[in-house]
Amino acid sequence: MASIITPTGTFQAYRASLLHFSDDPAFATNACWWHEDGLLIVNDGKVHLAGDFSQLIAFLPQGTPLHDYRGKIIMPGFIDTHVHYPQTDMIASPAPGLLPWLEKYTFPTERKFADPEHAANVASFFLDELTRCGTTTAMVYCTVHPQSVDAFFTESEKRNLRMVAGKVLMDRNCPDFLQDTAESGARESEALIKKWHKRGRQLYAITPRFAPTSTEAQLELAGALAKAYPDTYLQTHVAENTDEVAWVKSLFPNARSYMDVYDHFGMMRPRSMYAHCIWLDDTDRARMGETQSAISICPTSNLFLGSGLFDFERADAKRVPLSLATDVGGGTSFSMLQTMNEAYKVARMGGTYLQAMRMFYLATLGGARAMQLEGTIGNFVPGAEADFIVLDPKATPLLARRTERTDSVEELLFAIAMLGDDRSISATYAAGKVVHQRQD
Repeated sequence: MASIITPTGTFQAYRASLLHFSDDPAFATNACWWHEDGLLIVNDGKVHLAGDFSQLIAFLPQGTPLHDYRGKIIMPGFIDTHVHYPQTDMIASPAPGLLPWLEKYTFPTERKFADPEHAANVASFFLDELTRCGTTTAMVYCTVHPQSVDAFFTESEKRNLRMVAGKVLMDRNCPDFLQDTAESGARESEALIKKWHKRGRQLYAITPRFAPTSTEAQLELAGALAKAYPDTYLQTHVAENTDEVAWVKSLFPNARSYMDVYDHFGMMRPRSMYAHCIWLDDTDRARMGETQSAISICPTSNLFLGSGLFDFERADAKRVPLSLATDVGGGTSFSMLQTMNEAYKVARMGGTYLQAMRMFYLATLGGARAMQLEGTIGNFVPGAEADFIVLDPKATPLLARRTERTDSVEELLFAIAMLGDDRSISATYAAGKVVHQRQD
């Protein structure tokens, strides 16, 4: 063991309880790795080793800084697989449903992102809010304006965050001021791919908003881009709301289902992320499992807009890759802990009991797997990027009182998921550097 750590590079060490996952607790035993008194060793922004403090401390290079977070929990940073940064300023806007909410609030708000200064200002606040809530990676929708993408990636690059984002594609059924064309949307997307994809820690997502706002020509070009650039991401919405599903049926009468529209255009593949997926059938779910097209579960948004309840049992039966997301601004919190809280309740209403360990898995390694980024982010395997958070189980008086009375890791995590929020995040690290520190 003495040869494991060599005195090269820049080492940092962090002592706390450690939590991470090697598999989905719903399908594998011993999927949770918990070290009551643990040590995380980081070298040049990547995980070097993680394990028991007593086993690793003797092998640290002399002079390595040791950060003492005893009494707290270190775990991988949260991964939010569906969120709209332009909707930051319209979170908590009232509307009777998805489609009127888009018309009254979303589209007018997104119009402002033609201004690069406005886009940069919102991007800065948005990333501050993500890291304050412990989120270190997100799949982000920009607006139809290429400058909104540039503003977002510029700000993310400054902070050295692992982010995925893309320009929204819309060439019909939207206001003129947000409308591109099939050709201009594809051309601008390709230029942004070449500029930003794999530049540092930035990754690009081809982003048709949803089928109703794209013509067949635009969807065809989006699918062609996905084929031409197979290591890019693809993100969109599907089967969120019954009115939306009916609308899609009227626009694409020859498609078997809403999901079949995307499949027809070659958009179901690894690195594709479909938000919501409430009103699917088992044929859709089976196809997602076959193609490794992932689902982004958005409980706070689905409850807020009255869209419906996600069916965990049917998705699991087809082994569809699952992840959790805030979906701000339809979602009502940037906090993944608050999102777990609502996911638990949605699952219970559908007859599924969602264990705390699985909720934390879905918000970390589950997100990484859904994004085909296992080994890069999501857990503490050697060589993974050192994106992690420090959770405080005593962040509020009620949380402190409850966690003092837990008698298992599962009960401890459940209490944090039910009672925690942004105050529970003591610190957030990206590539081994502090990007948020709570001020007590």
